[in-house]
Amino acid sequence: MTPMFPLGSVLLPGETLPLRIFEPRYAAMFDDLLAGDRTFGVVLIERGSEVGGGDERGTVGTLARVDTWAQTGPGRYSLNCAGIERIVVDEWLPDDPYPRAATRRLPDETGGEPDWDSLTGGRAQLQLLCGQGGRLDPQLRWIASQLAEPVDYSGPDREEASWRAASDLPLGAADRHRALSAPDPAARVDVLISAVDDLIAALRFRLQP
Repeated sequence: MTPMFPLGSVLLPGETLPLRIFEPRYAAMFDDLLAGDRTFGVVLIERGSEVGGGDERGTVGTLARVDTWAQTGPGRYSLNCAGIERIVVDEWLPDDPYPRAATRRLPDETGGEPDWDSLTGGRAQLQLLCGQGGRLDPQLRWIASQLAEPVDYSGPDREEASWRAASDLPLGAADRHRALSAPDPAARVDVLISAVDDLIAALRFRLQP
């Protein structure tokens, strides 16, 4: 049984996750985490709202670990967590006293060699377009500055590199979830290439005179 924290965003392995706990059920979950190994699952709320129930939750998520925490008031906590590895939900259990599920690890398959050249080429195009759009939109200018940072995805650990590549890009929750659900690093990079191509097409249309 894994304590679960459904969110409106996607946590990828290797990323950090700040959380603020204030709902009584998650305060109860946090107490149990401290008594155990401090790990819990994070999944995307695909539709609806987690507050009040009735939400639709993704089945592929990430196991997270509480690294540091501080109490900010009665039953309130500020947490810094780290994404560890992928998990898949086999069965949701009753949300009593908090969301829980039967989960298992979801290791990457072997797959082929990721197409890093296409990804880095698309990343450079996206950076250029965001810089052009940044004359009118400070957010695009900020994205361009982030994409200007040099990246190096070479090395033997293709899985870790594919997670870094996904984290480096300004993707929405749906694209990040598709990357999370991809079966192997090469397929994950293909998802990222497609998402970048879509962003480039949208920006070119937006920047037409």
